[in-house]
This record gives sequence, C-alpha cells and structure tokens, in this order.
Amino acid sequence: MEYRTEHDSMGEVQVPAEKYWGAQTQRSYENFKIGTEKIPEEVIRAFAILKKSAAVANYRLGKMPEGQMNCISSVCDEILTGKLDGNFPLAVWQTGSGTQSNMNVNEVIANRGNELAGKKLLHPNDHVNMSQSSNDTFPTAMHIAAVLQIHNKLIPAMDELIHTFERLESENYDAIKSGRTHLQDATPIRFSQEISGWRGMLENTKEMIKNTLPALEEIALGGTAVGTGLNAPKTFGEEAAKAVSEFTGMPFKTAPNKFQALTSKDAIVFAHGALKALAADMMKIANDVRWLSSGPRCGLGEIKIPENEPGSSIMPGKVNPTQCESVTMVAVQVMGNDAAIGFAASQGNFELNVFMPVIIYNFLQSVTILTDSLHSFRIHCVEGIQANREKMKENLNRSLMLVTAIAPYIGYENAAKTAKKAYKNNISLKEACVELGFLDADRFDEVFHPEEMV
Repeated sequence: MEYRTEHDSMGEVQVPAEKYWGAQTQRSYENFKIGTEKIPEEVIRAFAILKKSAAVANYRLGKMPEGQMNCISSVCDEILTGKLDGNFPLAVWQTGSGTQSNMNVNEVIANRGNELAGKKLLHPNDHVNMSQSSNDTFPTAMHIAAVLQIHNKLIPAMDELIHTFERLESENYDAIKSGRTHLQDATPIRFSQEISGWRGMLENTKEMIKNTLPALEEIALGGTAVGTGLNAPKTFGEEAAKAVSEFTGMPFKTAPNKFQALTSKDAIVFAHGALKALAADMMKIANDVRWLSSGPRCGLGEIKIPENEPGSSIMPGKVNPTQCESVTMVAVQVMGNDAAIGFAASQGNFELNVFMPVIIYNFLQSVTILTDSLHSFRIHCVEGIQANREKMKENLNRSLMLVTAIAPYIGYENAAKTAKKAYKNNISLKEACVELGFLDADRFDEVFHPEEMV
C-alpha cells in the first residue's frame, strides 16, 4: 500500500494514499481498533448536510467566499450520493464527543475539495469547520440522522403494515372466534376486531414517534465548544438551521438553549422511548400471530401463515413461524438499546455529554432494524395470513366462556356452576345447564347466541 504524509497540530502521520482523510482520522483509526461497529453512514450523510449548511450560512453572513462555499458544497453532494464511501472508517468506540468523526468529515471534504479545485483552497479546521465545534456538530448530526431515518424510512414502513392490517380486517369481519385473556378462554370476538387491535397499536405508536420529531428538529449548531457560540457569528445558528431545512425539507430550527443542546440528550431518549413502545407492540403482535398459528395439529391453529423455509434439520416437514421469531428478537435488541441510550444520556458532565457515538449508534440501529423488520414481517408473513374458520368455529363452540351469554338469565353463580359441570363431565354447556335445571332445552336455544356476543 502506498502512503502520503499528512500533518496536524501533533505532527506528521502516514495516511493511505488513495484515501481522502487526514492525520486526525488516521490517529483515531490506529488508536481505536475496537470491535467492528463503525460510525453509521446515516451520521456521515447528516454531517454532509450540516457541513454544506454551515458553509452556506458562513457565506450568507459574509464570513466565507463563494468559491470555498461552492467547493465544500460539491464535496458534500458527493458524500450524499455515496461517491466517497470508504473514507469514513472510524469506530463507534472513540472519543465520546465524536470529535474524530467530525474531523474525519472535515479532512475528507478539505482534501477532496482541494483536488476538485486544483489548489489548496480548503483547510479542514479553518474553512470546513468554520463557526463550528465538534461539540455542536456531532449532536446536530445525531438529530438530522434521527429525523430523516424516522420520517423517510420508519414511518412509511409502519404505514404499509397498517394498510395490510386494514385489508385483513375487511376480509375477516365475519370470522368469529374465541377471545382469550390470561391465555385462557374468554368471550367471543371477531377476528377483524383482534386485527384492529394490532392496527391500533401501530397507529398509536406512530403518533407517539411523530410527536418526538419537534424536539429532534432542534439542532445545536451555533453553540460551538460549550454553548456560548464562541467564534461563530451571532446569527449563525439560525442561518445554519435554515439551510439544513432547505436541504432536507424538514423544519429544523436552532435550539433555543445551546447549553442544554450540547450536554443533554433528552430528545434522543424521548424519541427512543417511542421506538421502544413500537418494539413492545411488535413483540405482542408477533407473539399473537405465532400463538394463533401454532400447530398445525397440536396447537391453536386458528390462522395459517406463509411457509417460507424448512423448520428443522431433523424433523421432516416441520415449518416454523420464523418471521415472528425475527420480530421478537428485534424487539429485544431495541429494548436493550433503550437501556444503553438512557444510561449514556444520563452521563452528561458539565457542558458536554461524552457518550454520543454509542447513543446515536444504538438509536439508528433501532430505527433500521425496526424498519427492516416491519417490511419483512409484512411481506413474508402478514400479507399471507389466512383465517382457519373451521378451527375458529370448533374452538369457539368448545369454549366454556360462552356461558357468559346465559348469565343474565340464570345468574352469575349458576352460570359458573354450569361451566364447571360442563368442564368436569366433558359435556356441552347446554347439557350441563339442562341437567342442573337452570333452563330447559328450548329456552337455552332461545337465549344462547354466541354470535351476538361480539
């Protein structure tokens, strides 16, 4: 491999010749060879947006010449299109402020920009990082990445699954089955009503997630090192947020209190709490689906789901609810991420939180795996759900909780005696009720209508 010599305030460093990063990136790359987790590409793309926005703001405020602004903007556009992928190698497990990733982006933009300009036009600190600090850029990149991933990826995936549930509801309105509480038989329910519960969970959590966006749309740019805005024009925060909004189409705004914006990660914690709520709902939905499809002969067997892969290396013909299992593992991971994010966010000391890389890594992983899981679950499972109406009817007719229909006519205690006798003697509710003398056969038939209990 060929190398070139780069330098920073600490001296000279050898850098791979084909890479655009500089000395500070190389130092971090060599000093933090920990794990395989890299700063997510969504954060790098967010940095490109904020660096372009910062250049525009500096130009509008008279601090940067148009040529430098255009050069920075051109490189940022290359980053956004993926042209410079492979130039951002740093580990999550680096400095907790994300300083080295900020400098990674600064160095790549400067070196690539100088290449495009054919001269030394840009310096990573003096120009690309003008009016900024790592302490306000990294939290800004966190918020930009979080908003864009939620708005552009997660919410559309939720909407698609909601629409699929709506279709299943309309197709299964006339399918009546036994309800269940405490994993025990309960009064009847329409299968469409059960599905509506799943749909309602997603609709509610979608609104919760959307309600977290305004706090995430507040960005820290303009606070610089400790929140005072040192070395930045007075209105830089407002101008930079305006430019970010122009480039993303989202209503970003400058944080009203930069001291809070630098040290507190409460907006991320709040938003991830809503993601955890979604994970909890998806855990419940996936568990319902695999319970209802259990069998095919020794379980509930009330629905049929797509058979996607062989389920066993030893039991021929076995097929498992693998999509449901994938969903539940994703839910567990998101819940674990929530614990890590909450603990990391509690560690903001004085003017800065220094757990930011791990916070945004876990946050974006949660958004990504939830989004992918929603897609996969919908396509490979939910869209193919079919009601096993015969099994539903069989289980419904055997349910002792249908006795609730006659409780108004014979009283709660007599209804309980009827159910217990039917269960003990393995006879029907009608037979038990008649034998106990609570109703004659004709009267029982007259008042007993399970289909009206839904």
